Parts: sequence; C-alpha cells; structure tokens
Amino acid sequence: MPDRPKSRNLGYLRRTWQFMRPYKGKLALAGLALTLTSAATLSVGAGLKFLINRGLKANDPATLNEGLAILLAIIVLIAIGTYFRFSYVSWVGERVVADIRSAVFGHLLRLSPGFFETAKTGEILSRLTTDTTLLQTVIGSSLSIAVRNGFSLIGGVTMLIYTNPRLAGMVALVVPAVVVPIIWYGRRVRSLSRESQDRIADVGSCAEEALSAVRTVQAFVHEDRDRALFSTEVERAFTTAMRRIRARAMLGSTVILLVFGAIAFVLWAGGRGVMDGTISAGDLIAFLFYAVMVAGAVGAVSEVMGDLQRAAGATERLVELLETEPEIQAPAHPKAMPSPARGAVGFEDVTFHYPSRPQTAALHGLSLNVAPGEHVALVGPSGAGKTTVFQLLLRFYDPQAGRVTIDGMDLRDVDPREARARVGMVSQDPVIFAANAMENIRYGRPDATDAEVIAAAEAAAAMEFIAKLPEGPQTFLGERGVRLSGGQKQRIAIARAILRDPALLLLDEATSALDAENERLVQRALERLMVERTTMVIAHRLATVVSADWIAVIEDGRLVATGRHDELLTGNDLYARLAALQFGTESDRLAAQ
Repeated sequence: MPDRPKSRNLGYLRRTWQFMRPYKGKLALAGLALTLTSAATLSVGAGLKFLINRGLKANDPATLNEGLAILLAIIVLIAIGTYFRFSYVSWVGERVVADIRSAVFGHLLRLSPGFFETAKTGEILSRLTTDTTLLQTVIGSSLSIAVRNGFSLIGGVTMLIYTNPRLAGMVALVVPAVVVPIIWYGRRVRSLSRESQDRIADVGSCAEEALSAVRTVQAFVHEDRDRALFSTEVERAFTTAMRRIRARAMLGSTVILLVFGAIAFVLWAGGRGVMDGTISAGDLIAFLFYAVMVAGAVGAVSEVMGDLQRAAGATERLVELLETEPEIQAPAHPKAMPSPARGAVGFEDVTFHYPSRPQTAALHGLSLNVAPGEHVALVGPSGAGKTTVFQLLLRFYDPQAGRVTIDGMDLRDVDPREARARVGMVSQDPVIFAANAMENIRYGRPDATDAEVIAAAEAAAAMEFIAKLPEGPQTFLGERGVRLSGGQKQRIAIARAILRDPALLLLDEATSALDAENERLVQRALERLMVERTTMVIAHRLATVVSADWIAVIEDGRLVATGRHDELLTGNDLYARLAALQFGTESDRLAAQ
C-alpha cells in the first residue's frame, strides 16, 4: 500500500469507535479469545518446564505422557482461540470499513457542487479507497497484533523475571542489541516497499493514459515514443524492486544472525548455569521460550506502530470529509411545494458568485419571470451566465442576494430533492453511465417500466440506433458511453428527460451535437415534450430561438433585453451581433430551402 500521511496523535483512531460500537458483541468475543490465547501461550513455557523437569529428568514415562497431554491441550486451545480471534477481528474490520465507505460516499453525494469546485476528485477517491483499506488493515489485523503482542510483552517479561532474574537481566542487555537493528532495517525495507509500489502505480498510470487515448496516440504516430516512456517506467519499477529484494534478503540474514546469535548466547549462559546447578534444564528451556516471545513481541509492536500512525492520519482525513457540512441543505422545517407542479420560474434581483471565483459575479441583479408552459430561450456570449441560471434553478448553489423560485416557492425554504424532482435537464455534454441503454434512460425515472423506457427512446429518436446495437437496448454502452457518437449520447440524454416528464425542462444546447437530419427528429420530439410544459433553452440554433415564446438576452450576468427574434434583431445591438455570428449561416441555409 502506498505510504499515507502519518499522525502521531493516535487519539484520532477513537473516532472509528462510532462505527465499531454496533459490533461490540463480536469485539468482546474477539477480546476474550485474544486474552485466552495470550494466557495459553504464556503457559506453554510452564508446560515445557514441567515436561523436562518432571518427565525427562525424573525418567518417568507417565509424567512425561501427562506433560505432553497438557502441552498438546494448551496448543489446541491456542489454535481454537486464534481461529475465533482472527475470524471475529477480521469480520469487524471488513464490516466497519464497509460502513465507513458507505457513510463517506453517502455524505459526499450530499455535498453541493461548490465543494467539488475546489476539491480534487482523485484525492477524494484516494480517501474513499486507500485510506479506508488502511483502516481495514489496522482494525482487522494490526490493532489485534498490537494488543496481543502487548499482552505477550508484559506477560513474557514477568515470566522471564519469575523464571530466572539473573538471566532476565542478561536478556535486558541483549534484546535491544537484537531488536534495534532489526527495527531500523525493517523500516528501510518498508520504505523501499512503498517506493516499489509507487513505481508500479506509475507504470499503471502510464499505461492507462496511453490506452485510454489510444486513438490519439495512433493518430499522432506516437506509439514508439509512448512505448519508450512505458519501458522507462517499467525499468524504474524493476530497479526499485531489486533494491527492495536485496534489502529484504539482508533483513532476513540479519534477523537470523542476531536472533539465533542471541539465543545461542543465552543458551550458553544458561547451559553453564545448568552445569553448575544454579538453574534447571526445564527453567532454561522455559526461559528461552519467554525470551523469544518477548523479542518477537517487541518487534511486532514496533512494526505496527507505523501502521497505527498512518491509520490515525487516514482517520483524520476521513473525519474531515464526514464533518464537511453541505452548503445546500434542506431547512429544518421545509415548506411543501404546491401540487400539482406548474413549472413557474422566478429570479428576483439575483446576485451570485461561484465559490471558486468570489471576486467575480456570475449573475448581477438578474430578474426574470417565466410563466407556466412558456418556452423561453436564453441567448448571450460565452460566460454571460446562462448555465448559471440553470445551476441555481437546480439549487446546486444559493445566490448571495435575491431569490430563486419555482412555483412561487423560494428554493431555500423547500427540500432541494422535492424541487429538483420537478426539473428535467439535458446538458450540452450529456453524462452516459457505464450501463446498458435501458438503464441509462431509466436513470430519469428509476421506477419506469421497460415499455415506458422504450417509448421515451422512440420519442427522442434514439431507438433507431439502439435497435442496431449488438444486444439492442441491453447493450453495454462502455465507460462514459465510449461506444456512442456525440449525437447518440445526446439522444439518450433527451430520452432520459422525456421519461422524467418534468414540469420544468432545462435544455442546455441540447441539440448542439446533432446533424441536421437528427436535429429535426429530436426537435420534433422536444416540441411534443414542450407542450404545456415550461421550457428554458440555452440556444445556439436559429430554429430554437425563432420558435421560443420570447428570448432573454444575458450579458455579464445581467438581463439586457427580452423579446421575440424579429424584435430583438432591430431593437438590441448585442442580439443582432450574436444573431449574425451564431445564426447567420443557418439563416442563409434556411432561406435557401
């Protein structure tokens, strides 16, 4: 796993308790199993002492058999306890991480688009995946290892002193000389392991970038250069991996040298004690057992401390997400929207700044009223604020001044979900999900029947191409709809809006990606859809603005003129100039027909 930011404040890990609390029964069982196995492991030394002193030394087969039976019973108890400890702790780890992921993702879906203007999506996904995986490792493994080895360390030291204080003092001098070099070199190995994983991630990133843009790579005859870049990344990963392998090999050799050297030294000192009668053979074997246990426990605890610190850092980052309050929230006591929905729209002296651009007003003192059933076109230069009007109607943001209303209700006084349920939108760049055509259209109304979905597709002139797909409506459309052309994506999005059957329809250049023939088909479908339905259109096509009930001309976030096409051509210089630039060629084409 890649290295994550650490936090020396392990108190952050307490924040995970709210997710572990529902499973405290299983945690209690795991703790009981851990306590029993730790106690049983400590009793192995006493069993060895009994086996040797009372069985071998006394040359008594019956006692030897009894000692062996006791030792085997202890070992069976350890095995059973280990099974339950590992099972329960691992289950809790997986369950808690699943709950945390669901909680974080659910909370992210509640955050307003303003949050994602400044947050990096890659960083958010990293917290949702890598950080939660690290927590799973800690809760389901490392924490248990730390507690178990903490028990072993305390119990082992106690038994060392009880078994032979003189040898215990000797071990106190030897253990640091053994453990410190192993810990130091172990950190070096972990550092190289993380570096190796980073290099592998670079390899994957390089491959993903080239393969996801393979058409561009081939179009620019870039294959040789990209192959060389990929080979460079592979060689870097190989070089780092070899450094890691050599370090691990050296660590293994160091462990063998120091640990077995220390055991040999203690065995030599203890052996001399056995020879001069100051210590029994059973005491020596038990002492060696406890010495190895203590050394292993020290190494294990130091090993997991880094994981615990990284987990504390991961928890801090996840809690930061969970404690981010959405800027757009339902009021404590939301007012009910009037029924039935009419689709009336009102902007009353609205001023709005995007969070990422607080110094520049996207809308400034905008007032606009659209009656139910009206068809209004929004026209203006790029960046004038047309799309911002739609963003506020969907209450992705709240204006800093003024009111935005739907059906006479201030959107800040109602539940955003209830208001959005009355709105359907087709954007200039439609979103196609990694699913089949049916599910992409059904996104507009999840409870729609197959017949209703197909009817919506036919109304949007989409069934023509959907029927030709390899598996028809059940055909997987690929990531982001890569199997579809731009116009086909647009018709899927229009079918989605038709299926939604909203009171207010927002079309953000909905026909911009269609050719002339398909535009006529879709325009007819939209005309049927717009009957007795409030429709606001951001338009760059003459046919769209000519058919509108009236046109709103927006410049620099201000409403500068309203009227029909012919009126504005002679009455507003900005509209006349936009019409000449945007609609001139199309007007000539229509006139020639």
